[in-house]
Amino acid sequence: MKILVLTAHPDLKRSRINRAWFNALTEAEAVTARDLTAVGGPDMQFDTDAEQAMLLEHERIVFQFPFYWYSSPPVLKAWMDQVLSYGFAYGPGGDKLKGRELLITVSTGGPADSYHAGGYNNFTVDELLRPFQQTAHLTGMTYLRPFVAHGMALATEEQIDASVPEMLVHLTDPELDPKIKQARLLKALADDPSKAAAVS
Repeated sequence: MKILVLTAHPDLKRSRINRAWFNALTEAEAVTARDLTAVGGPDMQFDTDAEQAMLLEHERIVFQFPFYWYSSPPVLKAWMDQVLSYGFAYGPGGDKLKGRELLITVSTGGPADSYHAGGYNNFTVDELLRPFQQTAHLTGMTYLRPFVAHGMALATEEQIDASVPEMLVHLTDPELDPKIKQARLLKALADDPSKAAAVS
């Protein structure tokens, strides 16, 4: 499985968590990691044909970013507006991304307990990421369970370092799509029915 990571951060060099993730991803096998701010420049302009060609070369697309006002930094929105175009990602003939996977990898400044009903932010991260989930739905992609690192505003270097292998394991898990995991389990049960008793 080939993975394309699109990192959206206005100043990656000054980031602690997203820079650590990005650096690890650039060294990971079968992963292509790109800093969208560096690619798009100050005007956030992208070569649509080149970006679309890169999408088609990968099976899993990852949006990596810090949570900015319950969404992503503007460079990712600019990339989406220019690259996920009519006739390519949606609309008549716009089925080029169908069957690919979309994974969100996000860091938040606030702690996990602030993201729930009645908490400081009122909603879960899953709820706040719904526009990305709908983007996956519209484009025919499979939306995968996001990877979220909470409380990064006050995280220690040890906590940031610990998040890196956790992120890599999640991002490269070939069975993040529950249908794939279920198919493997069903095949294992079909091959050895005696395992069904142990599962039940």
